[in-house]
Amino acid sequence: MEVQNARRWAQGGTRAWLSAGAALAIAGGVRMLLQPLIGPFLPGTAFSIAASLVQYFLGLAPALTVMLLGLCIADYLFVPPYGIIGAFDRADLILAISYPLVTLLVIVLIECLRRSQFRAELIASVAQSRYEMLLRHDNERMLTRRAVDETHRLLRHLSHHHKTFIFIKALKRDALQPVDDLKTQCVLPRLPSEIAPGPRFADVDPDDIQRLSKALWPGSHRVHLEGGDGAPKLIECICERFTTHAGDFLVLRIGG
Repeated sequence: MEVQNARRWAQGGTRAWLSAGAALAIAGGVRMLLQPLIGPFLPGTAFSIAASLVQYFLGLAPALTVMLLGLCIADYLFVPPYGIIGAFDRADLILAISYPLVTLLVIVLIECLRRSQFRAELIASVAQSRYEMLLRHDNERMLTRRAVDETHRLLRHLSHHHKTFIFIKALKRDALQPVDDLKTQCVLPRLPSEIAPGPRFADVDPDDIQRLSKALWPGSHRVHLEGGDGAPKLIECICERFTTHAGDFLVLRIGG
């Protein structure tokens, strides 16, 4: 995978350059403190270490700046004759060749490693995002399949118990679209809009319909059903709940 932003792993800005300047100042101060002890020995080591650290934390441009400024400071203050610009001898030549060569090698290696690390982090972040998207899609697919299966179960239930079907109630208003074959010719006054009557709807006592339309839950219910002789009979009814993509529905039917 080609990652174009791998080279932009370092966060630039004023803060990065101020930190690079502080690292250069600290390296110069440390080398100044060691000057009475080691003299002109390894004049650019402190600045090379500072440039390497700046490269690891701040990026390539601040590291190169610290390296170049460190070369000038080391040659001016820590290579004899001290504090003279015009003089250029063998010691200056050795510093001008060895110090940039070693420091550039370390800086380039650190830059390659940091780019590889940042590239791996970007790829891992993209992979994590895609994995989360796949999980969400998989969950949505499972929920959709469950809703479809529940819808099929509801349709099979209605067709199987068509003759004992009393009414169906939507738990969410306007979730149920009235269907002509679920309605009968007789509709009671003030029938809730979330209820669709079934074939045995007209045989149930109106008071029971009003009561159940307001307090219906899955389980067993007793209603007064008109018998063949015209006298109402108390019978056992069963209410079942179905969760579909259109909402939740309660189906009341005659038990048995």
